[in-house]
Amino acid sequence: MGHGGLVACGSDERLAVQVGVASQGGSGAPVPRLPVEVDDLDAARARSRGPGFGPEYGPAGEPWGVRRFFVRDPIGPPVNVPMPL
Repeated sequence: MGHGGLVACGSDERLAVQVGVASQGGSGAPVPRLPVEVDDLDAARARSRGPGFGPEYGPAGEPWGVRRFFVRDPIGPPVNVPMPL
């Protein structure tokens, strides 16, 4: 999949795996370190709160079919946590 500043490659042969590389964050968000897709965005957001792990963006519904938030990584760029709509 190529989508603006995101290129994703994946396979469903053995299990659903996807690796994404971003050159932009989309919707004015910062460029994330990596995406970690979840099934329950609200539960993931609740678990991601703690010292050094503050919110960077969202939660927001995006026009390309995901709801997501970014969480601060204490040692680098934020982590993108999306959930398909």
